[in-house]
Amino acid sequence: VIFFFDVLVGSDMVDMTMRVDPGAEGDQIIRLIEKRGFKPTLLLNTHGHIDHIGANKDIKEKYDIPFYIHSADSPMLVSVLQSEMGILMGAKDSPPPDHFLEDGEKIKIGKSFLKVIHTPGHSPGSVSFLGDGFLLSGDTLFCGGVGRTDLPGGSWQEMMSSINNKILTLPDEMIVLPGHGPHTTVGQEKSSNPFIT
Repeated sequence: VIFFFDVLVGSDMVDMTMRVDPGAEGDQIIRLIEKRGFKPTLLLNTHGHIDHIGANKDIKEKYDIPFYIHSADSPMLVSVLQSEMGILMGAKDSPPPDHFLEDGEKIKIGKSFLKVIHTPGHSPGSVSFLGDGFLLSGDTLFCGGVGRTDLPGGSWQEMMSSINNKILTLPDEMIVLPGHGPHTTVGQEKSSNPFIT
C-alpha cells in the first residue's frame, strides 16, 4: 500500500508518500511510484511477516529512505526470508532498520504526524499507525476479522487486548485501513465483527 500524505494526512507538502508493508514485487511498486511521480520519504513495516517485508530491499535501495519497524519483529527480517514461503515468494533479504518504533512515538510526515500504537498479538512487534481520522492496522484488525495468532510469536490474548484496549477505544468513525481486504470503521467492527465480544 502506498499512502499519499497530501490526501490522507493533510500535509501541504506536495508528493509526500510513504510506503507501508511492501510485501513483494518491488519492481512493480517502483514502476507505479515512478509513473505517478511520487517521492517516497519513509518505509514502514507494521510487522515482520514475509507478506509485509518481501520488497523492503528494493524500496530501500531505490529511494534510500529510512526504514522503521518495532524491535520485537526485527529478528523476522532474516528468519522469515529464509523460510520456504520466503523462497517461494522470491523475497530478498531485508535491510536492517534505521530506527525501532516505540509505542506512543510520533512520526513526522511533512507537517503531519502518525502515532505508533504497539498492537502485539499477530506478532510480538505488530504496530498500528494512527493518523488524522484513520488507522493503519496492519494485520491486527480486519473488516469482519482479526489477524492470525497461530504463527510463531502470535498470541490470542495479546491480540484481543490490543484490539479491545488500543483500537476499539478510538472513535467509532475512525477509518481502519487493514493490511489485507477492504477498509472499515471502528464502529462497524464493534457492532459486527464476530471475533469481538
